Amino acid sequence: MPYTPTDVLTSMDAVRAVIDGIHPAQRLKILDHLDAHCINWIAHAPFVIIATINAQGQMDTSPKGDPPGFVRVLDENTLAIPDRPGNHRFDGFQNIFETGRISLLFLVPNRNEVVRVNGSAQVVRDLPLRKSMAIKDRVPDFAIVVSVEEAFFHCGKATIRSGLWSPDKAASTAALPTYAEAIHEQAKAEVTFEALDARLKHNDANRLYDE
Repeated sequence: MPYTPTDVLTSMDAVRAVIDGIHPAQRLKILDHLDAHCINWIAHAPFVIIATINAQGQMDTSPKGDPPGFVRVLDENTLAIPDRPGNHRFDGFQNIFETGRISLLFLVPNRNEVVRVNGSAQVVRDLPLRKSMAIKDRVPDFAIVVSVEEAFFHCGKATIRSGLWSPDKAASTAALPTYAEAIHEQAKAEVTFEALDARLKHNDANRLYDE
């Protein structure tokens, strides 16, 4: 049976009745642009998590990664994210077409804090922009251009608690399925497991920037 909550909150007043008060800095730190600190952080970030939402309120979260600085700061109000070869689902693109909304979370290895950016987005094919983000002569087919509405630093408590950058504290991965094992069962794949496993390993080793 699905779990049914018994004590559901429905307002911020209910939340503030439990924990009240917020340090003024936590309100004042929200910027409507990228300042020098945010720009520097993004230039060092090799990994960003992108959240989008469709017209029905259904959400999607997707990881994007490349060498540090792959997300380009075009100006203090604009970012560009190259779209590399992936699963061809384009869930985030579909959501952007429907609502134009986006939220970003930038991670820098060995730093506990993150930078959050919220705003609007467009999917573009501007050739000079795409060429400027080529890697190994592979020009991305698309880019996401983000108009920044909010930008701010988020404290490192969650990263510290998780031990994210402390491999010696990580749980064993021995019991986890491989990507091929999970996909073969979940997708009821018609190809053999061995063929699927070989293809996925080949993609990881040789096709990071190719279709």
